[in-house]
Amino acid sequence: MITHSKIVLDEEEITGVADVLHSGLLVQGEVVSSLEKKLASFIGVRHAGAVSSGTAALHLSLISLGIGHVSEVIIPSYVCTALLNAIHYVRATPVLVDIEPDTYNISAEQVEKAVSKKTGAVIVPHMFGLPADMDAILSLGIPVIEDCAQSVGAKFRGRHVGSFGTMSIFSLYATKMLCGGEGGLILSDDSDLIALARDLRDYDEKETYTPRYNYKLTDIQAALGESQLKRLPSFIRKRREIVGLYNAGLEGVVPRIPAAPEGREHVFYRYVILIDDPTGFIDKMQEKGIMCRRPVFKPLHRYLDLSGYEVTEEVWSKAVSIPIYPSLTEQEAHRIVDAIRTVIWV
Repeated sequence: MITHSKIVLDEEEITGVADVLHSGLLVQGEVVSSLEKKLASFIGVRHAGAVSSGTAALHLSLISLGIGHVSEVIIPSYVCTALLNAIHYVRATPVLVDIEPDTYNISAEQVEKAVSKKTGAVIVPHMFGLPADMDAILSLGIPVIEDCAQSVGAKFRGRHVGSFGTMSIFSLYATKMLCGGEGGLILSDDSDLIALARDLRDYDEKETYTPRYNYKLTDIQAALGESQLKRLPSFIRKRREIVGLYNAGLEGVVPRIPAAPEGREHVFYRYVILIDDPTGFIDKMQEKGIMCRRPVFKPLHRYLDLSGYEVTEEVWSKAVSIPIYPSLTEQEAHRIVDAIRTVIWV
């Protein structure tokens, strides 16, 4: 079976984790601090705070920005439920908007229409590794949280995503661009915001009381993340090589995720094709030993019983993600292409 996603680990990751285990110091410590500094430097931001997950990073980012029950937070409908959860954690109101048909990213035009006096922030996911239009989003003058869970290493106009917003969040989940098993990071040039997020991630030994969380990252996870960050350029090169094989093999066979607009560098966390019957296609590919998935299980407006969101509906009704990860072999990529051609043309 060719899996949809696969963790890419080598001896360097094993050695890094072993060193932490041998030290006997497993929880948040020097390795976490080292990862914070290295990711901040890589992205081009001054400060970082590591936490237990990408969702925790979103939650603490919202709190740090002072967003609560009187606030609205704008998000795209075509995204996973983590964003919706974090907004509900702080008792704010989610405001869903549609996406761009040519990038699957949040539409700045729709964001502008949704802005109100209650808008506290907009969360901008760079979907599937393709940067959103940060110029258009930033021109609206509202606080921006960049969601880089799928896009670490991607660039917009020569700068890494995660360096544009008021805050940005990253994920170390097992199948993301950087694997830590679990984990997340918050980045910002604002030292006060990161200081507050760091204070809230740990509840013990505090001089004053306010509700805090057990959102710490362990040195074990940080060791994995640090090793993965070192290898990220090679991971991205491999993903792009696979994309070249897919593009050549699927030309004229099936519509696929659009090319990156000028000034944007795609890292291809997902390779998305458009299929009229996604469920049937996924089942047939499974029979051939190839695991495919919907890249977004269900758009948020469907969970909330909201109507509209025409572009999201159109994309979601057809989008399928096929396997792409750095350890996927050329032989496996050709097998996937052949299987798709067979299923499409049966």
